[in-house]
Amino acid sequence: MSSSSVTSQFTIGDLRGNPRRIRKERGMRLLLLVAAATSIVISALIVYTLFKEAWHFLVLLSDESGLGALIDDGANPGWYPRNGRFDLPTIVIGTVLVSLVSIVVAAPLGLGAAVFLSEYASPRTRKWLKPILEVLAGVPSVVFGFFALRVLGPDLIQPLFNTSQTTSLLVTGVAIGFLVTPLMASISEDALRAVPTSLREVSTGLGARKSNTVIKVVLPAAVSGIVAALIISVSRAVGETMVAALASGRLGQSPRTLDVRDPGLTMTAAMAQVATGSDQVVGSGPVFQSLFFVGALLFLMTLALNMIANRIVGRFRNKY
Repeated sequence: MSSSSVTSQFTIGDLRGNPRRIRKERGMRLLLLVAAATSIVISALIVYTLFKEAWHFLVLLSDESGLGALIDDGANPGWYPRNGRFDLPTIVIGTVLVSLVSIVVAAPLGLGAAVFLSEYASPRTRKWLKPILEVLAGVPSVVFGFFALRVLGPDLIQPLFNTSQTTSLLVTGVAIGFLVTPLMASISEDALRAVPTSLREVSTGLGARKSNTVIKVVLPAAVSGIVAALIISVSRAVGETMVAALASGRLGQSPRTLDVRDPGLTMTAAMAQVATGSDQVVGSGPVFQSLFFVGALLFLMTLALNMIANRIVGRFRNKY
């Protein structure tokens, strides 16, 4: 076959591709664009509604008692929305204390599980344990809440810390720590397994023991992923609602406390009690709008944590 006959068989239209396939690709591209735009619009509407109602709360509070009411400086400061007392330090301190306790529980348990699965477990053992760990991450939080009420509080926390209450910020923090442990372990284990095997082989070839290799080679190499897992776990603990609402020991109102052994109130628990429409909502003042204001603060807190995580991961990331 001559070169001229071969050339005559192809045209510009042939190079453009099948028209039917091109139409399908354009339709799929348009569908994906609409899906992405819809998610952006929905997110923007949620943020707009949240901050609009939060601003409405500030305006109403300023007209009634002034913005100074957000920090109660009385003899018994606390969060009492039914009485028009919105002491932000009460719920912010409760949230911070619960988050710290949960991370103290989840960080060593999750990292230890990740190190075992990545460095010590045999392939058969990892094959069984990894799915179980991931299934635990999908257990509903309300289950952990009832577990805290029936087991953690009366059988563990109360005897160990000699408290008079079976519900407290400490019980809430420990329960949330168990809740976020699978998340911490799963992300950390993925980070550890992403470390190249050659680093382990070089360390072993130089005569290092397994423990030294893990501590001095693998963990430093995976530090960015571990820090990301830690901050994501903190964000999950800050935003947990059901466990905080069930095990914190307060129903929509609480005095300010710095003792984790006392019952308290977190930001999410305060929002849950307001949103239920119970008698705790009844009263003068912008009680219902306070839900959006606290939600806006939670949004800003989690956004700040995510930005910090991105900065830390970008700074300490190791590329191999």
